[in-house]
Amino acid sequence: MKQVVQNYKSGELALLDVPVPGCKPGGVLVRSAYSLISTGTELMKVSEAGMSMLGKARSRPDQVAKVVQSVAVNGVPATYRKVMGKLDSYTPLGYSLCGVVEQVGAGIDDVAVGDLVACAGNEHALHAELNWVPKNLYARVPDGLAPRHAAFGTVGSIALQGVRQGESRLGEVALVIGLGLIGQLVVQLLAASGVRVVGADPDPARCELAERLGAAACGDPASAAVETAVAELTGGLGADQVYLAAGGGSNEPVELAARLCRDRGRVVDIGKCRLDLPWNAYYEKELDVRFSRSYGPGRYDPEYELEGRDYPIGYVRWTERRNLACFLDLLARGSVDVEPLVSHIADFADAVGTYQRLKDGELKAVAVLFRYPGDTGTAREAAAPVVAVPAAGPRDGRVPAPARAAGAPVRLAFVGAGNYATSMLLPHLAGREGVELSTVVTTTALSAANAQRKFGFEEATTDLDAVLGDKSVDAVFVVTRHSSHAELTRRALLAGKAVFVEKPLALTEEELAGVLSAVEESGNDRLQVGFNRRFAPLLREARQRFGARTGPAHLRYLVNAGRLDHGSWYLRQGTEGSRFAGEGGHFIDTASWLLDADPVSVYAVASSGNEDLQVVLRYPDESTATISYVTSGPAGFPKETLDLVADGKALRLDDFVRASVYGRKRWVSSRLPKARDKGQNAELAAFVKAVRTGGPMPVPLRSLVATTAATLAVQAGLAGGAPVTLARTP
Repeated sequence: MKQVVQNYKSGELALLDVPVPGCKPGGVLVRSAYSLISTGTELMKVSEAGMSMLGKARSRPDQVAKVVQSVAVNGVPATYRKVMGKLDSYTPLGYSLCGVVEQVGAGIDDVAVGDLVACAGNEHALHAELNWVPKNLYARVPDGLAPRHAAFGTVGSIALQGVRQGESRLGEVALVIGLGLIGQLVVQLLAASGVRVVGADPDPARCELAERLGAAACGDPASAAVETAVAELTGGLGADQVYLAAGGGSNEPVELAARLCRDRGRVVDIGKCRLDLPWNAYYEKELDVRFSRSYGPGRYDPEYELEGRDYPIGYVRWTERRNLACFLDLLARGSVDVEPLVSHIADFADAVGTYQRLKDGELKAVAVLFRYPGDTGTAREAAAPVVAVPAAGPRDGRVPAPARAAGAPVRLAFVGAGNYATSMLLPHLAGREGVELSTVVTTTALSAANAQRKFGFEEATTDLDAVLGDKSVDAVFVVTRHSSHAELTRRALLAGKAVFVEKPLALTEEELAGVLSAVEESGNDRLQVGFNRRFAPLLREARQRFGARTGPAHLRYLVNAGRLDHGSWYLRQGTEGSRFAGEGGHFIDTASWLLDADPVSVYAVASSGNEDLQVVLRYPDESTATISYVTSGPAGFPKETLDLVADGKALRLDDFVRASVYGRKRWVSSRLPKARDKGQNAELAAFVKAVRTGGPMPVPLRSLVATTAATLAVQAGLAGGAPVTLARTP
């Protein structure tokens, strides 16, 4: 999709191709119909970006103070890198739009796909074709209100909040200094409230417009016209309220407000103007100076804006969202008219040129709208990424496990005999009662011979077909490189074997579909993936002591994966998949087992090269799991640490060495050092038992598929830059 961005260092404006935002819970995905350029706030930002570094510093002394503080703490070089990095990056523009809901996130029930909404926020109502907007930053557009008018919702809310701060009453007189976009709206809102308004602006055209929209009189603040009008309307007593809607570096608006406001009157700052208050003038009249914070109560409160936590109406009557809805209602009823404010409507494709003409003064405007392509009257399906979670199971019900003679040993064949197989699996199987190691299959004769000699396989071979055709083999272990797992598993299932495949089960959705096609075709669902953490004795005991839960849980899993040796085949992402694709299923499976559910969405972000990742999983009951998979940590730090919090209880696992549970009672595992048991032995015992008895596999096929799909969704999310929905197919 397209979005307007600016580089604050160079001043460059661009219409950039960016990924489509995902539809996160608690908000909606909106396709823009019209977005409004704030010719005050936005053009000020655009102008500042075109200044020299000294000019930028002079225009933002608040930021200069932060830089000075950073230098004192972090030093000049680090501060310079930080500042330059922030300046030399693209930033968005825009904060007021109207559009059509294309997708509704979880927890939203007040709008539906196809509804027209007005949206607010300099992070959520951007000049972009699609925006994700949280619940408290949108409002449904009343029937009959034109989308281009509803696009004024945010700036209307700013003006409305300013008027509320002035506490205007019927019959009072107000002075509005600055008749730009906000000032014109303030004039109309005051007039609609029964307040007589005087406007002040050096632009005669804006003064004329304000008078047409309800002002009693307007004029140049440098002339005597404004002072005369205020004196005539108030009998020389002065204005009851003064609204500062002007910008710039002049202190004249503040001085004019003090001169023309009555004793104990109210001065409300809505714009961004210089505020060097003349002490004597403000003290002698005991003027009440108030600030209007943007759109209203809730602004800059992340719990309100991002988490959707509303303020009780009994305590906060007019919140940010209620102001937005109120202004839309005023528009729909004709109490406010924004059509005369529309100076120009530009196609979104010409966004950069429009900004340039405004900046150069070629285009003089109070309000400019961007018009987006497409039919905004109908809803379209959002282009949010989706990874399918295929249905898992045989076509006509599961085929019973092959009959086995009572007391007969379970005969196992291994395909692959690399480091993991020989260090983590075969030592637990060699010599186990009731198990016979039948055949080891490798691509090189020597590795097969070494495995046969070390672990006592009856036979070593490079002929896979012979093993799959051997009716005496009960189960096949697939312990090869990642790229071959899905195909070998598929062949073994079709041959009627029980299969234990090391993670990952598949590297693509197509590979996963192929495995499940083999299950459906053969009726053989005797499959286990080597997700061993859920079998770790220490973690199982901690889970038992944690007990059942009733509310959503929040899980944090830090994986200090470390650097790989140069030349490792794990680094061959083109053929073997990413490191997380190969290993991440372990951590997703562990989280899902602890939360007793399968994830419904995945959001992933990564550093350059996709080596260090943050993966957020969301579950049906609003539980979340965050997996931090990092390769840049110190070698001496534990590899895996996990915390689970829910219902006033907490579980902690420290690298499978110690565990603790905090609740009504505290439990801590033995402090005596123990070897790390990550569950391989118990996992293999459960698999062998299932093969011997014909009982169900240790982990349901549905769970294996869900974990694999979630692992695949991580890569899809990184590619698309948006949350990925895990959609179950029938």
